[in-house]
Parts: sequence; C-alpha cells; structure tokens
Amino acid sequence: MTNASADSITAASQSKVTRVPLRNVAIIAHVDHGKTTLVDGLLKQSNVFRDPDAAGTLIMDANDLERERGITILSKNTAIDYEGVKINIVDTPGHADFGGEVERVLNMTDGCLLLVDAVEGPMPQTRTVLARALGLGLRPIVVVNKIDRANARPEVVVGMTQDLFLDLATDPDQLDFPVIYTIAKEGRAGLSPEAVGDDLRPLLDTILRIVPAPAVDIEAPARCLIASLDYDTHRGRIAIGRIDRGVIRAGDTLVHLMSGGPVVRQKVGSLSTFAGLGRREVDEAWAGDIVAITGFADAKIGATLADPAAPDPMTPISVEEPTLKLTFGVNTSPFSGRDGQYSTSRQLRERLYRELETNLSLRVTPTEQADVYAVSGRGELHLSVLIETMRREGYEFQVSRPEVILRKTDKGTLEPMERLLIDTTAEYT
Repeated sequence: MTNASADSITAASQSKVTRVPLRNVAIIAHVDHGKTTLVDGLLKQSNVFRDPDAAGTLIMDANDLERERGITILSKNTAIDYEGVKINIVDTPGHADFGGEVERVLNMTDGCLLLVDAVEGPMPQTRTVLARALGLGLRPIVVVNKIDRANARPEVVVGMTQDLFLDLATDPDQLDFPVIYTIAKEGRAGLSPEAVGDDLRPLLDTILRIVPAPAVDIEAPARCLIASLDYDTHRGRIAIGRIDRGVIRAGDTLVHLMSGGPVVRQKVGSLSTFAGLGRREVDEAWAGDIVAITGFADAKIGATLADPAAPDPMTPISVEEPTLKLTFGVNTSPFSGRDGQYSTSRQLRERLYRELETNLSLRVTPTEQADVYAVSGRGELHLSVLIETMRREGYEFQVSRPEVILRKTDKGTLEPMERLLIDTTAEYT
C-alpha cells in the first residue's frame, strides 16, 4: 500500500470507520464507445507507459482475440496515482455477450465513468450496464466521448442520457451527475465541448470530487469477495477482489467460503496491489483496496476469503442467465485427429468445466450422449470466443448450430428479447 493509506489508517485510530485516500472506478459503456482508449490515455498521462511507439495501440487489450476483433473481452484492473490519491480503474467489456464480466467486477468499485459516444448517444448496452451500476449504488460520471467527430451532437446526447437516468435511477441523488467531454484518443478532456483542455486533468479532478473514498472498518476481521481469477505458472491460482474490511497480511490464515462448498483454511502465499500495468507485492493491504492473493489453490469466483474468527460470507455475485446454447462434442468426422492436440472426451470435458471457474455467464451440462456437452452462453459472440480460444489452445471438437434458450414459467413460455433503437430523420417519423 502507499504511505498515504498508512497515514490515513493512523489518523483513524479514534474511529473504526475511515475513508482512505483511494478511489475505485469502473469504466462502462456500449461497445466501441472508447473505454479502453480512455484508460490507455489515463495510463499514458500518468507516465505508466513511457514507450513513445505505443501511440495508437490499446495497452489494455493485450489478449490476441481482443486485438484482432478490436473489442474488450476480459475485464482488467489497473491503477494510477493522482494528487496523492491512488485510483484503481477497472476496464470492462462493452458487448452485451460479455456482460457477466461487467457484473462481477462492478462489486469492487464505488463509482463509474459512463462513456457515451457523442454521435451515437446511449445504446442498448449503455442501458444495461448503467442499470446494473445504479442498482449497486455507484456514483456515476457521464463522459461524452469523441466530440471531435464530424457529426458530434454533445448537447443532444447529454439530453438523451438524462432521459436514460430518469428511467433507471433508484435514488433521486443519482439524477445529479457531472458531465465531462473528452477526445479519448488524444488524451484530452474538458467541462464543456468548447473548452476541452490539453490533458485529462478535468476528468481526474472530477473523479476525486465525485467518487467517494471507500468507507471501511480496518479494525474488523478481514474479509474479501473474490471477483476474478488469474493464474501464474509459479504461484498457481490468483484470487482478485476488493478487501471489504480489516487488514490482510501475507502469511495470514483465511477461510475460503463458498455456498455449497467446503470451508477450507489456507495461508495467504503472497499479496499484491495493482500499480500501473502490473502488480506490486506488499506485506499487507487495507480494506477498500483491490488485491491479488495467492495460496488458495481451489479459489472460486464469488467465494469469500475471511478471518477464521468471523467466517461470515459476503453476498455472492449474481449474473444474468444465458440466452443461447449449442453442443460441444468429440470430432467424429473423417478428418478427426488431423488438426488438434486434444481431441478426447475427457480432455474436452476437463477444458469446458475449467472454463466455468472464470466465465460466470457460461453453463455446461452433460447430455444423453457421453461425448457431447451442452454449453450455454450470453450470445453468439460469447460462445464464438470460447470456441476460437479452445481451437487455438489445440482442442479439436465439433459444435452444433446455436439454439435460443426458452424458459417455461407460470406465465407461459418465454424467450430472450433484444432492445432495438432506430435513429431516423424527422421526415420518416
């Protein structure tokens, strides 16, 4: 942790609850509205990434499929320091198929930047992610991006966004939000479309002013909800989450609590906080910060790591149910065995069930056929990314045509619905 956090803890000696000099912020938006570009701009302005050749590249989209498709698939954590305050930033996917990534990481934040394209305005996924953020009580900051585009209409877009807030707000205070105007690709922001500065300082100042510092009890028994998993070849599984209360130290014994699972006691192997594009190993971390913890070989997303003296689990992470399914099976064609390294039923099953550990929106169930598994996801893109990832890993298999998932309720048979927004000129309305 930074010295600033330590000073804050010392100042809080007379009170159990304090606010540490820290901000946890998620960036949410519809696909291709500029989230990752904005995060990269913040990193470059903070001198986290000093390579001048990096201009025009998306630092945060490091996954091969992300670079090829030009979209964010996996949520990512980074952190910058500004005016003595650490800002943890979570970059989230914008496509609806990866909404599960958004839903599980919003729990780690206290505020959000809602990016809206200055030409397109709020889109279907804008509504979805904003509803989730407001439901969690996050403090929003609206960022109207791409105001340099030829057909930009920032004033109209702000009005459309206000209408969206009126539909979704769960608290009157959520209707009072600041608006920042940006050209993310140039790393510029301003308080009005006509007064965009030379850097992103207006946005950073607004984050410090609007997003609340975490209000935490550092004297309580430690507790942390696992929101994400990573893997290191030397240290094994890495649990990532925000410390809800208390202090976690390297070497501490914590219990792993999961609904329906055993209570497992294990020691914290190593403890890291996020710093720029990487992680910084620390001896201890305080409530409010986002950390990466090793030592829990069977860590699960949605599980709670808690002090054995107070093993009370946190509310599990919930995500929306899948809408599309298809089957994965062993390749039975005449060309089987020619391309893949892993082609048996056992290997296919192990890989699919391993995917469930990090992909909360996915469902895998066996079928009546021993070598075939039904795989359900949020949409065609969600499932196609899984298929392509497994293919590149050397798996050989065959898939069926996708099928919409129907649900039977007391009201009858229900099917997924998509929200369609059509913009036309006045003469056609």
